[in-house]
Amino acid sequence: MANLSHNLVQAAARHPRRPALRMGEQVWTYAEVDVMSARVAAGLTADGLWPGDRVGLMLPNGPAFVVLYYGILRAGGTVVPINPLFKAREVEHYLSDSGTRRLFAAEQSMREAEPAARATDTHLARIDPSDITAGAGAHEPLATVADRDGEATAAIFYTSGTTGHPKGAELTHHNLARNADAVTRLFELTEQDVVLGCLPLFHIFGQGCAMNTALQQGACLVLLPRFDPAAVLHAIEQHRVTVFEGVPTMYAALLQQQSDADTSSLRLCVSGGASLPVPVLHAFEQRFGCAVLEGFGMSECSPVVSFNHLHRPRKPGSVGTPIKGVEVRVLAPDGTEVQGGAVGELAVRGHNVMTGYWQRPEATAEAIPDGWLRTGDLVRQDEDGYLFVVDRKKDMIIRGGYNIYPREIEDVLYEHPDILEVAVIGIPHDTLGEDVAAAIVLRPGVEQRPDELRQFVKDRVAPYKYPRQIVFLDGLPKGGSGKVLKREIAIPR
Repeated sequence: MANLSHNLVQAAARHPRRPALRMGEQVWTYAEVDVMSARVAAGLTADGLWPGDRVGLMLPNGPAFVVLYYGILRAGGTVVPINPLFKAREVEHYLSDSGTRRLFAAEQSMREAEPAARATDTHLARIDPSDITAGAGAHEPLATVADRDGEATAAIFYTSGTTGHPKGAELTHHNLARNADAVTRLFELTEQDVVLGCLPLFHIFGQGCAMNTALQQGACLVLLPRFDPAAVLHAIEQHRVTVFEGVPTMYAALLQQQSDADTSSLRLCVSGGASLPVPVLHAFEQRFGCAVLEGFGMSECSPVVSFNHLHRPRKPGSVGTPIKGVEVRVLAPDGTEVQGGAVGELAVRGHNVMTGYWQRPEATAEAIPDGWLRTGDLVRQDEDGYLFVVDRKKDMIIRGGYNIYPREIEDVLYEHPDILEVAVIGIPHDTLGEDVAAAIVLRPGVEQRPDELRQFVKDRVAPYKYPRQIVFLDGLPKGGSGKVLKREIAIPR
């Protein structure tokens, strides 16, 4: 029973006629999704798929992604999710590094997928993401589910690759199933819930916390091909969505949307992927009348590590306490635990931690030297056990020997009423090593006043922390999950 696809099979047996997926006016029942995934599994098996063979999914959100995902697992394969917006060079790395020899790609991605598939001798199938029968063919549904050990790899998620080439985090059937179960309990999901799936399913947040949890519980997953604030609010009203999951940039965009949509059906909102600015959290809760639970996760952790809880005190700015079955430590550079709420690197141990990086034993040993995964995130833990993310270890700015955490400066700038989005980064400095710079997106109609913004920060933090360099942008670069890509921000010296 270790195969993750059993979650879909069992939900379909319990609730065959309940809606599993909705997209626009279309609806598909659990029985329909189950049968189609069984046909995908039959086709893959007939085509010679062996247990553990890697199969790529390069699709936006749609019923085809769900059916193919569970069909691949059902046949015993390993899923390799790929951003459908990737260029050929990026796709080629994913395929060659993972040894993928089958790729399902959306029609709109074929221009980049085709040369990558040719270069790696990968069989490529063109897919309509909105067609639930895509990839199923005319095969009779496979009556069985491939027997997979709980420690067998179910999916390989490639890290964002902020340095060097992305590495593939191997997540097992056990990793994903246990994490989905913990999140289901945390969110108190039932078959009556309607979960909005606007997070990309190729990303671990959308896949683990929306798709896998909803289908495990027999809830309904509403699919949007991409995030659009107007479409999100319309979908919440149309489908009476009860659970919304998003990243901070989505919450900020929804706050800017002028709409009279009825969102009273929301009972829970969830934020992850990056730190949610406290002013955004308060403004969202006030406008929409719904509690926002902030948590922390990462691809290497299937993804959830910690969360605020529904029936415990929530601390704004905190990512909560470890979920059931997960332990955390806060470590100094020498590997000892810090004391008294000091800042250190977060280390994680539990059912959620990956087995390692695909075919990279040295990188795995560096990341998990003693059974504890070093996350690379700097945190502090208060006397109640709540975690506060200070910044990424590699994002920390060292200015003249002083440590500066960009998150702190971003939180200050978000308090300014003129600012819509902000990213603080380090830039080279001839004598100080690094200096502080801020890329800022202003609200519409606001005049650029860099000196006023510098003074605003100077009045609230130590003198060495305020941004000397400020640039104004029309928008911040973002990845497929909506996270800000700081490495793509160019600030002149």
